[in-house]
Amino acid sequence: MKPFDVYPLFDIEPVKAQGCWIWDKEEKKYLDFYGGHAVISIGHSHPHYIKKIEEQLEKIAFYSNSVKIRQQEELAQKLGELSGYDDYAIFLCNSGAEANENALKLSSFHNGKKRIIAFEKSFHGRTSLAVAATNDVSIQAAVNNFHDIVFLPLNDIEAFEKAISKDICAVIVEGIQGVAGIQTPSNEFLQVIRKKCTETGAVLILDEVQSGYGRTGKFFAHQFANVRPDVITVAKGMGNGFPVGGVLIGPHIKPKHGMLGTTFGGAYLACAAAIAVLDVIKDQQLMANSQKVGDYLIENLRKMEGVKEVRGRGLMIGVELPFNAAQVRNDLVFKYHIFTGSASNKNTVRLLPPLTITKIEADHFLQGFTRALQPHLQSVAQ
Repeated sequence: MKPFDVYPLFDIEPVKAQGCWIWDKEEKKYLDFYGGHAVISIGHSHPHYIKKIEEQLEKIAFYSNSVKIRQQEELAQKLGELSGYDDYAIFLCNSGAEANENALKLSSFHNGKKRIIAFEKSFHGRTSLAVAATNDVSIQAAVNNFHDIVFLPLNDIEAFEKAISKDICAVIVEGIQGVAGIQTPSNEFLQVIRKKCTETGAVLILDEVQSGYGRTGKFFAHQFANVRPDVITVAKGMGNGFPVGGVLIGPHIKPKHGMLGTTFGGAYLACAAAIAVLDVIKDQQLMANSQKVGDYLIENLRKMEGVKEVRGRGLMIGVELPFNAAQVRNDLVFKYHIFTGSASNKNTVRLLPPLTITKIEADHFLQGFTRALQPHLQSVAQ
């Protein structure tokens, strides 16, 4: 047997990681400016993270949600305090796709409706309803195509106001569109969505799977707009590599036994990992660090020759070039030993480093990126 071949792979085999750095089996050292799809929030192999998981593993690793799990209550309390949503409840699951799937299902339980508004270039996951709400037909199978979903342009207030009505179950929008190449909904747009959802009874779901957990300088990206969604979905940076996700649910949405369920969600080890992440974000003031180092990166990238546009907030940054960015990303990895991310916008390099990076690592990236750009700029000029 062999792995099912669905991923394009770099010919690199990491064997060790610490902080913002990764080493391969040949002991080459790489700067991680992608964090494995924005997953590594507090840095690789953080000692507090390791300690919390080891301590939990020695006590009990797993039991189902048929018993009380005190760690779920500790996680909920700490997440509520740090995020500003202490009056919300949380349903714990295993991934961002599962979080979005359950958020959409919960919305339909809440208001009995089924039509959904999502946005062009969105990405919400690969489970049935989540992938149907993702604006990419290339990853949708025939069985995903029976859902009643309307896709609208991001930041088009007029189009949204025409589409929203009392038969809409939910509106799902990313705090910042990640896969699309870092596209941010405007504060005004989110405020209009909030107002219209309240008026029509639609559930507002903020997908903060990639843009949450302090990455933008606030705990959630939507907090820049001063709106409060009915439901918020989280994962990725929540576990720093341990599979965990969650649905934060407003107090006006009432639970019912059997409404949602999961075998592995919210188990002891997942909670230990997620609690450790919150501890480190708070104690090391990583939201402030994201803002500070992110501003530094954005400022310097905007000055760089050959950069068409820089988008994003904090340490969620898209750098758009005037040409396909694939070869630049390859050169960054194989010549300058720096990992970055791609986007559906092929000209965009996506930057999602650990929130622990310093200006020293930022300068290392900026120097490597400048060098990687030069031969391509010369080629375009010719």
